[in-house]
Amino acid sequence: MPLSWNEIRHNAHAFAKDWAEESNEDAEAKTFWDEFFAIFGVKRRVVASFEEPVKNLAGNWAYIDLFWPSKLLVEHKSRGKSLDKANSQAMEYIRGLKVAGRDNEVPQYVVVSDFARIALHDLDEDKTVTFKLAELPKHVHAFAFIAGYKQQRVDPDDPVNIDAVELLGKLHDELEAGGYAGHDLERFLVRILFCLFADKTGIFDSPNAFALYIENHTAEDGSDLGMHLDRFFDVLDKAKDKRQKNLLEELAELPHVNGALFKERLGFADFNRAMREKLLECTRFDWSKISPAVFGSLFQSVLEPRQRRQVGAHYTSERDILKLVRSLFLDELRAEFKKVKGNKNRLREFHDRLAALRFLDPACGCGNFLVVTYREIRLLELDVLKEIYAGGQQVMDIEHLSRVDVDAMFGIEISEFPALIAEVAMWLIDHQMNQAVSAEFGLYYVRLPLRKSAKITQANALRLDWEDVLPAGECSYVLGNPPFVGAKYQNAEQRKDLVEAAKNLKNAGLLDYVAGWYFKATQYSAGRKTPIAFVSTNSITQGEQVGVLWNELFRRGIRIRFAHRTFSWESEARGKAHVHVVIIGFGFGESVNKRLYDYELDPNHPTVTLVKQISPYLVEGPPTTVVNRSLPICEVPQIGIGNKPIDDGNYLFLPEEKTAFLKIEPKAARWFRRWLGSKEFINGWERWCLWLGDCPPSELRAMPEALKRVEAVQKFRLASPSEPTQKLAATPSRFHVENMPKGSFLVIPKVSSERRRFIPIGFMGPETLVSDLCFIVPNAGLYHFGILSSTMHMAWVRMVGGRLESRYRYSAKLVYNNYPWPKNVAEKKRARVEKNAQAVLDARLQFPQSTLADLYDPLTMPAPLVKAHRELDRAADACYRSTAFENDRSRVEFLFALYEELTAPITAALEENAPRKRRKKATD
Repeated sequence: MPLSWNEIRHNAHAFAKDWAEESNEDAEAKTFWDEFFAIFGVKRRVVASFEEPVKNLAGNWAYIDLFWPSKLLVEHKSRGKSLDKANSQAMEYIRGLKVAGRDNEVPQYVVVSDFARIALHDLDEDKTVTFKLAELPKHVHAFAFIAGYKQQRVDPDDPVNIDAVELLGKLHDELEAGGYAGHDLERFLVRILFCLFADKTGIFDSPNAFALYIENHTAEDGSDLGMHLDRFFDVLDKAKDKRQKNLLEELAELPHVNGALFKERLGFADFNRAMREKLLECTRFDWSKISPAVFGSLFQSVLEPRQRRQVGAHYTSERDILKLVRSLFLDELRAEFKKVKGNKNRLREFHDRLAALRFLDPACGCGNFLVVTYREIRLLELDVLKEIYAGGQQVMDIEHLSRVDVDAMFGIEISEFPALIAEVAMWLIDHQMNQAVSAEFGLYYVRLPLRKSAKITQANALRLDWEDVLPAGECSYVLGNPPFVGAKYQNAEQRKDLVEAAKNLKNAGLLDYVAGWYFKATQYSAGRKTPIAFVSTNSITQGEQVGVLWNELFRRGIRIRFAHRTFSWESEARGKAHVHVVIIGFGFGESVNKRLYDYELDPNHPTVTLVKQISPYLVEGPPTTVVNRSLPICEVPQIGIGNKPIDDGNYLFLPEEKTAFLKIEPKAARWFRRWLGSKEFINGWERWCLWLGDCPPSELRAMPEALKRVEAVQKFRLASPSEPTQKLAATPSRFHVENMPKGSFLVIPKVSSERRRFIPIGFMGPETLVSDLCFIVPNAGLYHFGILSSTMHMAWVRMVGGRLESRYRYSAKLVYNNYPWPKNVAEKKRARVEKNAQAVLDARLQFPQSTLADLYDPLTMPAPLVKAHRELDRAADACYRSTAFENDRSRVEFLFALYEELTAPITAALEENAPRKRRKKATD
């Protein structure tokens, strides 16, 4: 009977270490292959011979290094020699066998090696696997033919990828369509996932035990597959001494898994032929290469798109998880490890510290952050162990070598299915890391039966006391990727969750759902300096949310310790979501070495800057926020919204509607005025407004069709549930908001595409009416137009303004009124801005057939306009300082410093007046 795979893997680890330094073909090649066969419990001399003679094509005798007729041919070279040349030589030997009529001896397998590398060619399957000697334990299954195991024919090895995950998702869909759904289906799929992984990584002693059991013991029509799977799972749950004596050998050899994964009795899943084939297809993927992102992808693949948005079930790629993990703790721990290297006492103390770490992900989903965190801590521990046991010190007790275990990981997840996946994911990554330890120390072990597990609590994290999951005093780090649900997309329960987490904070309704985790983490870590970091949509660093969220967090004592500024979030999921995110590390109290990671120059390689303070806008600056202000902080023209009719569309006309109306009411011609909203202004659309507010009563009564419109507006307003709107019915020919400057004015659209480098701004005359979808700046001149059209102002807009979806949303109270205009600008510099502002307007006029949308599209923006804006930027920047700004971040940091300077007197005056007001109130 062949050796078990546990024994074979153990032998492979030892062999790889023993032969790590050998290089001399002549002296040691034969011993190398004798010991190689011994890995599988086979005596080489029984099946294969050295120096087998065969004639080459030239008729001369040559000698095969090692030959096992009809099975294996080996060609061995000294270390560093070409394996391609060795392979060509092996092929010559095979041709020589054929010429000599020895076709029945032609081998299926050819192996070439130089000690350091091994390449195995399967001539029947036309497959090749090449690896370093140290990786032999990982590839030892490829040599199953030596031990006498029958190889399962599968598709070429593929890494686990989205195709494999979607295949499992389709299996889920078919089972659900057949009536197998809910809790049973979810736990069933998690068990399947575990078995797929166990098949490829040695958790099961026999290779492909799961796949072969399905192939060899279930009907091809799938009719009995559910029953057999239930039997398979039941065996995995029982200790070997508790199993029935007459089990099939394939079942009896299965390990005792335990861990509660297979304990619960589930209903049978009824399969058909197609579903059985889908499951077999899943077994043909190489699940040993599974990535933590796959678990999130699996979860994503079995959710409906509508549900996906509502639960915020997005997850981050492994690349982006590492951004958080490295910034929060890994880089610091790696640096500490580097310092203690060479000192075994300090290394052991450092190992003690690693073993004591505890991690909490309060929105863990499928466990991706916990999986990557655990893997990185185990890899660091492995490096520590290698240092401790350097110098040939033998390891006797490998099972107690690693002291970092999965019970150091804690998570909270609201849904059952991802919580199950998270728990299994931790067991799987633990097994991978145990394999890495085994490979390093030449001994093989697996932690079965499962006795420890990550603690994944299924609960609503915003309603749960996190102390019940992991006492705050024991928590080392809080991290994760809370759900991305915008304020307007939250359901009633989520709004209640947020209000509860924010402790009834004023204006909490403006916040995204993720803000709840910031409040809960702050409450959880109160009185401690526990490091915390979350991935969040960048909306919490823009617009009105900033003041609501961060003012409260700063008031409680929170400070930002590091931040990754906006970058594109990469999802591995089906139906990828396109989101821009930030990573914010925070905690109580000040810290040294605050870091800003910036992706403006290279989206894949950030620049890192050490700063003294980080503002909530993720630039260097104090922990203060920009809040709504009713008047500008600088001496500039005041801004207001355009006209708001509340007319049910009765006063607004498309060109053809206006023409048709004037045919029956020609006297109304002089009361029509051009109407502009954001879309009309930017896209050049023609629209008209019948403005009757200034029409004398006698003239209005003489226009019966116009009077019908007035009457319709009155009825519409009276029917409104809003009392203020009902009052407007008393003056039906007038608007709710009227803003009609007597001279020229600036128009700023409220919403504009984020693709544009500039928000299109322009001058209009009093003959045009502008809607409340735009802002109006009366009494503005070329200087004001120039500064507002500059990159300097746009940097402020992008940082301080909010977004409508991803589009710019301009704000009067937040953006314009808080904008720090240049101080004490010399007349010469002011004139230069005005000159270049006019040049921008002139450049637009060169293209009279083009709309502002055409002119400011980044792909079609004409060269003269690009050049004019470039010169305007230089002039505007020079009004702030003589040295050029490197990028938007440097601009914003300068503007925030100026903002602090400009608002300091205002703040001081408010603080000085506050006590006086309180005394007056007390006297009253």
